[in-house]
Amino acid sequence: MWDMQTVTVAITRRADPSRTAEMIAWVNAGTTLAEDFPGFLGTGWVRPAQASDEWHMLYRFADAESLRNWEESPQRRWWLSSAEGFVEHTRVERRTGIEGWFDPPQEQNVQSAVKAPPRWKQAVTIWLGFFPVSLLAAVTLNHLIADLHVVLRTLVSTLCLTPIMTYLVLPRVTRMLQPWLQR
Repeated sequence: MWDMQTVTVAITRRADPSRTAEMIAWVNAGTTLAEDFPGFLGTGWVRPAQASDEWHMLYRFADAESLRNWEESPQRRWWLSSAEGFVEHTRVERRTGIEGWFDPPQEQNVQSAVKAPPRWKQAVTIWLGFFPVSLLAAVTLNHLIADLHVVLRTLVSTLCLTPIMTYLVLPRVTRMLQPWLQR
């Protein structure tokens, strides 16, 4: 089945702290290779402490098919093989949608290839999705629940609109506006 949800992959890797410069070069090479693949949305890495041997890496693709194309590519196989002997892969986790938003925040040294867009651009993006969905709900749903108390009307409308916004509208609007958001 064709999946239109963005996919974020979190990987924990270990490398000797004395080889930090090599590790950074290796990570940057992987980013450069992944950037050429359709659907690539960004990457980043976190190292808990300067002397730590753990590296937590993230990469994100627009959908499962784009991710699969990257993960099964000869470029990625070559890149992974270039780290044999100094990088150990210890954990891989895939996430779709917004589930990562609810992880507890942590203060860490973050290096990211893609910065978050300014808040005002995020607000415009959300509004561009929210307005037509709200208008459609006002035209179709509101007359069905007009006799309910305002709290119940709000409850019903948000229960209906939140999944529509989260799974259908915002991923498409964000993908469509991606060049503008990253400028």
